Amino acid sequence: MGEGSVPTQGKEIAVEMFLPEDLRRYVEEHAGPVPPLLEELERETRKKTDSPGMLTGKVEGTFLKLLVRLSGARKVLEIGTFTGYSALLMAEGLPADGELVTCEISPEHAALAQRYFDRSPNGHKIRLVLGPAADTLRGIPDGSVDFVFIDADKERYPFYYEECVRVLRSGGLIAADNVLWYGRVLSPEDEASRAIVRFNRTVMGDDRVEKVMLPVRDGVYLIRKR
Repeated sequence: MGEGSVPTQGKEIAVEMFLPEDLRRYVEEHAGPVPPLLEELERETRKKTDSPGMLTGKVEGTFLKLLVRLSGARKVLEIGTFTGYSALLMAEGLPADGELVTCEISPEHAALAQRYFDRSPNGHKIRLVLGPAADTLRGIPDGSVDFVFIDADKERYPFYYEECVRVLRSGGLIAADNVLWYGRVLSPEDEASRAIVRFNRTVMGDDRVEKVMLPVRDGVYLIRKR
């Protein structure tokens, strides 16, 4: 969930939106194992952060890793680090000389994430940038990124989208998280919900990209730049 703040229980609600608990556990079991370091990171995140539900989780994280690997990405941009779970899995999908730039606005979350990056065999591929993602995006050249994961403050999704299309190469992918926003997209009553609805409409009507919305956890919009 990255830079933004959401209700602590939000992600758990989203996880259960489409699947009953027993099927959810079944899906997680069949996603395969994650490294012990990530299991430790999940435990610490749940113990020491106010919003552990912002954790990407094994199923979506493994999905992102596979997307990075299958797309042949060498340069990944993540908007919203949180405690680094998704960054570590995506870095695992990169080649040895690949790079993942991840943006985080919370010093506390960044510090926790960096501790785990430093301990990971894939940590050398990750560069954590502390500060507003908008500032980082402005410094990235057009068409220089292969894969983008958007998972930060929801009110800025429309802005992030335009910037991400700009920095993405032709044939590159964007994965945007929380595009169902706990079902609130059907009846948006707050600014975050309305921003997600605007984002979804923009992507749907954008001829520059191919796209499909997937009901993975709280919804992932998978977008390919033509």
